[in-house]
Amino acid sequence: MKNIKKTALLLIIIFTYSCTKNTDQQHHVNKKERFSDPIVNNAVSENKSENKNPDFPITEGRVSDIIPKKFEIQYETEGDINGDGLPDNVIVLRQKSDTLSSRTVIVLLKNKDHSFRLDKISPNLLPAEYNEAGYKKYDPEDISIEKGILSVNLYNPAPYGNLFFNFKYLNRDLVLTYIETYNAGAGSHQSLYYEPLKGKFVQEVTNTMEEEMPSETKSFRIKKQKFLFENSSPEDIISKVYSENDVL
Repeated sequence: MKNIKKTALLLIIIFTYSCTKNTDQQHHVNKKERFSDPIVNNAVSENKSENKNPDFPITEGRVSDIIPKKFEIQYETEGDINGDGLPDNVIVLRQKSDTLSSRTVIVLLKNKDHSFRLDKISPNLLPAEYNEAGYKKYDPEDISIEKGILSVNLYNPAPYGNLFFNFKYLNRDLVLTYIETYNAGAGSHQSLYYEPLKGKFVQEVTNTMEEEMPSETKSFRIKKQKFLFENSSPEDIISKVYSENDVL
């Protein structure tokens, strides 16, 4: 009788331990599954967010692969803009179906395998190509890359005047570093010089009504600002700075 009781007790202990172990194993598996889920979801989210601009679904490859068929190249320049020793491309695009629409400027950085990757897109960098009367606002228009600086030079003697501006990579940001304008009007010429990162603004006015054409210069220290390539309109920026600081 005692042996039967001992055997029954032993079976109960074994059964209880077995159930507890299975429960712990199942709990451990569930914990692992819960830890794994966010990693998978994050990976999916990251893949979906790679292409942020629907107009440019392809972001790496040949230049012809990256530029959608609806665009045509108006201007392009080549040079090392990000300091890695490889020649990059900056390209001005306009729509084939509507050459009067706003233009898009893209920055293509070259890879070591000679392919390109789309790094920056700006729909606002250049002013409208034509005015309300259908005439070109600036002619000629020039873009270039030299010593890591992207320079855009827009020329018009009147009424818009000249507009020059530079961008440079600072870390991974392509930043506006300089704007210069020149306007000639009745009785005077005016030049503006603006360095946003330094908060430096200079206004220079030359009196053409006098034989010696004296000039007056005023320098301002204003708020330092960082304007990124993607959302900058240098024409609007200098107009705003001028309207807030014009004293001559």
